[in-house]
Amino acid sequence: MPRVLVIEDDETTAREIVAELTVHGMLAEWVANGREGFERASQRDYDLITLDRMLPGMDGIDVVAEMRRAQIDTPVLMISALSDVDDRVRGLRAGGDDYLTKPFAPDEMAARAEVLLRRRQPQPAQRLRVADLELDLVSHLAYRNGQPLTLLPTEYRLLEFLMRNSDQVLTRAMIFETVWGFHFDPGTNVIDVHIGRLRRKIDSAGQLALIHTVRGTGYMLTAAHDSLPVTS
Repeated sequence: MPRVLVIEDDETTAREIVAELTVHGMLAEWVANGREGFERASQRDYDLITLDRMLPGMDGIDVVAEMRRAQIDTPVLMISALSDVDDRVRGLRAGGDDYLTKPFAPDEMAARAEVLLRRRQPQPAQRLRVADLELDLVSHLAYRNGQPLTLLPTEYRLLEFLMRNSDQVLTRAMIFETVWGFHFDPGTNVIDVHIGRLRRKIDSAGQLALIHTVRGTGYMLTAAHDSLPVTS
């Protein structure tokens, strides 16, 4: 069971985070002070840390920066009421692995936590593979059933993100921020357009469909159809 340290000074938010992570099979511990959070992270082995941006005792930016200086490489999901791009960049440059703004949907937070947990697991050094779909990380070439696929640069980045997190539901916000690199605009259809193009290249007629839409949430790349979430 993954162990998560929740560093959050607002009790209501902290309880919400702990409850959602528990539902997703994680063991969460809560501390309300930045200094205490850093000390706990230094003394114990955690699989993930959720870190509030503004904390008493020690600011969230300082906490993650001190962790990285101390060679603590635990993935950090920063959570902040500050939504400007500059602050997000500061958090990521200090050593944060992802940045989520408040208010947030609990399932979005849990989905990001699961992605960070999976990212920490060893990945094949040269290739990613899901069923008969392969991605060569050195040559940046993709193959389906041994046949080469012609992908544009954005399509390659999108496919790599989907394959690195196969069997996981990825929200549109997660995809947009990772592949395009800036804050998600819920009014844009750019993700749906690129997913559609990628589908036509990967899931051609007669082949097992690998890219699936999770209604109201985002997308999932999987070869195991029985693992797909139930939607209404």
